[in-house]
Amino acid sequence: MKLTRLLQKSNSQGVKSEKQALNYLLSQGLTLVCQNYYCRMGEVDLIMQDQDTLVFIEVRYRKNSDFGGALASITTAKQKKLIKTAKHYLAQLEYEPYCRFDAIAIEQHSNTLEWIQNAFIE
Repeated sequence: MKLTRLLQKSNSQGVKSEKQALNYLLSQGLTLVCQNYYCRMGEVDLIMQDQDTLVFIEVRYRKNSDFGGALASITTAKQKKLIKTAKHYLAQLEYEPYCRFDAIAIEQHSNTLEWIQNAFIE
């Protein structure tokens, strides 16, 4: 039963969207540092290196845009959780690199991926 649940999760639309986003960003020259970083403050979908910049990336998928679409779902509260989680990650490093927060928005109806660099700032 647990294996079935695990397999369902690995085939979920969220997991597929994260894989799509990761492959896109890798093709753009970014390097994966960490995927699905969890701590008690929250989760960051992707942490990647873009030359000398550490990038914290939120991936959002929406089936439709009835409530504003994928980007609109990254609320101020969600941004604050991402920032706290990023600070937790950075506290483990020897030095704090230059950082930014990006968003990947995937809308099913248009089947497009939109990469927003510096989607929000601390």
